[in-house]
Amino acid sequence: MEADATVAVMADIHGNSWALDAVLAEIDRRDIKRIVDLGDSLFGPLDPAGTANRLLERGIPSIRGNCERELLEGFAQPEDAHPTVTYTLAQLDVQHLRWVESLPATRALTKLDILLCHGTPAKDDEYLLEQPVEAGGALLPDDEIAQRLTGTSAAVICCAHSHVPRLVLVAERHLVVNPGSVGCPAYRNDLPAPHIMESGSPHARFAVLTRRHGGWTVEHLAVAYDWSAAAKAARSNGRPDWARAIATGRAP
Repeated sequence: MEADATVAVMADIHGNSWALDAVLAEIDRRDIKRIVDLGDSLFGPLDPAGTANRLLERGIPSIRGNCERELLEGFAQPEDAHPTVTYTLAQLDVQHLRWVESLPATRALTKLDILLCHGTPAKDDEYLLEQPVEAGGALLPDDEIAQRLTGTSAAVICCAHSHVPRLVLVAERHLVVNPGSVGCPAYRNDLPAPHIMESGSPHARFAVLTRRHGGWTVEHLAVAYDWSAAAKAARSNGRPDWARAIATGRAP
C-alpha cells in the first residue's frame, strides 16, 4: 500500500466540456497525476463527444454510472430512448461507444484502499449517503449507510450520483467522499420520489484526496468557468431546464 498519495476525484460531468476543462486545468496546476472519474460522464444536452475525447486522450480511469447504462439501453432500443439519450448518442462515434461499453460498474484502487462507485457499490441509481426528499437530500443515518456498504471493506469509498459534495465518516470504519458534480450542479428528479438536488452555485466541483502519515485529508473544490457558454449550449439543444441549473446551481 502506498504510504503517501494524492488523487483527484471527478464525477457527473454530464457532457459539460467547459466545466471539465476548468477542472483539469486546476488539477494540472496542482500537479496531480492520478485522476479518477465516477461516471455519468457524457449524458446531457451539451458536448458529449468533446467530453469523451478529453477523458480518452488523458486515459482517465472511469466507471459506469446509471446514465452510461441508460445510453447503452437507448442504443439497443432507440425507439424507447429519452430525447436527451438520443441527442447524446447522435454525437458519439464508435470509439466513444466502445469506451462506454468497456466501463466497469465499480473500480478498486487497491494500493490506496479506495473503492469507486457511482451510486452504491451494488446499485448505480441509488444514493449512498442521502434519502431523497422533496426539498433535497437528507443525510441518511450511519447504520443505513453502513448497510448499503455491506460487503465493502475499503477504507475510502468515493461515490457520486447526488451531485452534492459530501464527506461522511461511517461507523468509524469508512470515509465516504462525494466530490459533487463537474458539469451539472442541480437537477430535479421524480425517482424514487419527487426531489431536487442543488449545490447552490454554478461552479464545477471535484475533490482532492491526500494521504499523509496514514490519514486522509479531503478538499472539496469549486472552480469558476464559463458556465454561460455551457448554459447557452443546453438552451440551443432544447433543454432550458438544464441551462438554468448550469447557470445558477439551482434546480429548474
